Amino acid sequence: MVDASTRLFILPVMQLSRKMGQKKQRLLEAEQCHSPPDGAQAPSHKEPLWGPCATLCPQRSIYFSSPKGPSAQLGSEFFDQPAVCLARALLGQVLVRRLDNGTELRGRIVETEAYLGPEDEAAHSRGGRETTRNRAMFMRPGTLYVYIIYGMYFCMNISSQGEGACVLLRALEPLGGLETMRQLRSTLRKGPASRALKDRELCSGPSKLCQALAIDKSFDQRDLAKDEAVWLEQGPPGAPEPAVVAAARVGIGHAGEWAQKPLRFYVQGSPWVSVVDRAAKQAAQAEAGACSDKTF
Repeated sequence: MVDASTRLFILPVMQLSRKMGQKKQRLLEAEQCHSPPDGAQAPSHKEPLWGPCATLCPQRSIYFSSPKGPSAQLGSEFFDQPAVCLARALLGQVLVRRLDNGTELRGRIVETEAYLGPEDEAAHSRGGRETTRNRAMFMRPGTLYVYIIYGMYFCMNISSQGEGACVLLRALEPLGGLETMRQLRSTLRKGPASRALKDRELCSGPSKLCQALAIDKSFDQRDLAKDEAVWLEQGPPGAPEPAVVAAARVGIGHAGEWAQKPLRFYVQGSPWVSVVDRAAKQAAQAEAGACSDKTF
């Protein structure tokens, strides 16, 4: 028989114990959410040239800013990676452009190029020279660097970790707003416009994707993590990591040995890529075949 004074002591202790048990259970559930299932291995990435991506920087960010519709905008920490890591991590992510009339254009990134900063002879920041034109390359990761080429076309880059380093967006797989993209490309492209552009022609090049998304110099130095007219969203959850081809960059023959370094990355087999490097593709396929033949 428990008297009243004992009950007054025991009840608070039982309540405290129950609360601590509930808290421990919630912590256990949270850990399970961020851990691979039994028997599964954590995602691994091959170490790229000039920096181990897997250990130095997040390949996919689990942090997001305010949600936009069914998905969410990738936050600043996603862009805070070395250029090679970011160039690879961008593949599969979705670039979104909201026009003034509210129309949203969407494209999955399938091709990028990394520019490593002052030591990179092909970079606009080579030698560490900061100018009015390239200032965005020296700004915080996630800053857009938009420049004009041939006096009429625009190219869009994203600054990365490292002074003067950035990633050029080369090609997108169009996902939404294709007819609007087609109209924008037809209006802005030079030369005869009688033939309707095929879907695979809309964003298969750095200048083409800028035309298709109505990106111009006014977007230079904008923060991709905070802007309301253009932002980046994480690709579909659970999607497998794409097979990636590493090849030489395009159109930088003046850069000496840097012209041959494999700093262009694209999704293997994607029909939306601007330029397919057959030698690099064969090498990637051979490497994949060698890995699949191994027994453990």
